[in-house]
Parts: sequence; C-alpha cells; structure tokens
Amino acid sequence: MPPLVRTPVPTPTPTEQAAQATVSDPLPFERPPAPPAAASAPDQAPAEVKLGPTGRPMIDIPEPGPVRSTGHARVISMCNQKGGVGKTTTTINLGAALAEYGRKVLLVDFDPQGSLSVGLGLNPHEMDLTIYNLLMQRDVTVDDVIVPSGVPGMDLLPSNIDLSAAEVQLVHEVAREQTLQRVLAPAVERYDVILIDCQPSLGLLTVNALTASDGVIVPLECEYFALRGVALLKTTIDKVRERLNPKLEIDGVLGTMFDGRTLHSREVMDRLVQAWGDKVFHTVIRRTVKFSDATVAGEPITSYASSSTGADHYRMLAKEVLARCLDG
Repeated sequence: MPPLVRTPVPTPTPTEQAAQATVSDPLPFERPPAPPAAASAPDQAPAEVKLGPTGRPMIDIPEPGPVRSTGHARVISMCNQKGGVGKTTTTINLGAALAEYGRKVLLVDFDPQGSLSVGLGLNPHEMDLTIYNLLMQRDVTVDDVIVPSGVPGMDLLPSNIDLSAAEVQLVHEVAREQTLQRVLAPAVERYDVILIDCQPSLGLLTVNALTASDGVIVPLECEYFALRGVALLKTTIDKVRERLNPKLEIDGVLGTMFDGRTLHSREVMDRLVQAWGDKVFHTVIRRTVKFSDATVAGEPITSYASSSTGADHYRMLAKEVLARCLDG
C-alpha cells in the first residue's frame, strides 16, 4: 500500500483572508459600534457633559447687559394655588437680585396675609395706605401707596388683611378682572420689572394678577403634593389667556426647596421636566436655613447673607430670567 501523501494547504492571500473575514463577521447590527477615532487620542477626547440639578445639561447663562432704558416694565406674577412653595421668598429675592443687576423693580404684595411686606420689615398694622386703598378708592394713586423696600432700586406696594375684603367688593364692579391692571398702568412706564406675589388660591385676586401680567413664574416645591396641583393652575392660566389676556405666557417653572440628597426630590424634578420641558428653569433653589433668618431680619438674602449659596442661586435665577424674557 503506497504511503499517504499529505498535500500542503496553500496559504490564502490577504485578499482572500479579508473576504473570509467579511463572511464570518457578525451582522452589522450585532457588531458593537467602533469608538470614534478622536477618542483614541487623549488630547482629543470629547468633553464630559455636566448635568445640572434638573437632569439636563447645564447651560452657560450670559451676564446681563447694561440697562437700555427704564420703562415699559414686564409684569410677572408669582403664582401657585398651593401655599408654602416659595412664592414670597422668590418674589423678594428675585426682585433684589434683579435690582443688583441695575433693573428698577416694583414688588406688589397681592396676598391678604401680607407676607411680602412683613418679609421686607414692614409692620402690617402700621400702614396708612395699602394696595387695598389703591384698588377701591379712586382718589388714591399708585404714588401714594408705593414705599421704599430698603433695597436700592426696588420699591414695594404693601398689603395687609384689608385686601381680603377687596375680593368680595370687586364682585360687583364693572370689569372687575381688570382692576389691578388699571391701577398699575402708571407704574408700568417707570419700572423695568413688576413682580406680583399672588395669594395661594385661584380666586378673583389671582385672576386680576394674571390679567395684569405679561408672564407667570410658577414656584414649585419639589414634593409630590405640590406637583399634583400644577395641572389645575395651567388650566386657569389658559382660561385667562383665552378670555382676558391674550399676551399672557408662562415664563418658567421654578423648582424650590430642592434637596438633591433625597430620591423623592430628584424624582419630582424628573417628572417636572417631563411635563414642562424647557419651561423649567435650569436654576434650582435648594433648602437652606438662611432664607428663614433673612425673613426674620426683614431683608433679602442677597443682602443678609450675600455670599451664601441661596443668594448665588437667586442671582443665577435673575440672570436666567433676564436672558429668557427681559433682555432677549
């Protein structure tokens, strides 16, 4: 029997090897994507995206530009029918931060509790004239009621419990929803921003504030019960826009009392962004005891604790408000 002769297998050429590899490779959708060529070079690695407390990439908010001219103010209501969400705190400190950037600001205390006035050091029982007199007495002008707030560039229209009677008395007035708009008209031409601190309800006073406003900022505590009521507030805003004030728009939704250490706060913020999208401000106001201390002292946190994180957050919010709806 002749010996078995093994025939040598020819070595495939590079072209044949490439063809065989193509056939044996997994399908394109099975193959993991190759890293970009730039990633192999350390000096060309893509920059890491920094996420803010809202879960979105942080934006670069420009520094406010110089004041062009004082006048024709944008009227903004701080509105939420739930109490204790930071409306008054935001009105005081946002107004003070806007005044720091050179804007002339008027705060309107439109809550019978008078918290805004108390938060700026006024005694509600020692006021001769309040916004109630401005609404109900034709011989009282806005100049008669405006008082200095103690912050340069920021004035105040104070309020006290007398305002609670206005809601009942206005029911019988003609064009009752436009009463606040009418009495604020002379002040609009003398300020850059007018911030209205609304009461925690959706009654006639709040409808007056929305009718007089160009925009609405919705402070919202990062807590489940606060999140539930926002849909009802949006319905009210839509009705006012359709029937009374076509120019009204939502300037932004502001997360307040945020505690990033808790899963609950982060989940509420995620739901807020899902529901409102870009309407949610990138700035988030975190919890700090300095806000309570500043209220007791009767001054904004920007002057009471100027270097605190709370003051920095409201300065950042002021820049975002200016960029979004005032200087834009």
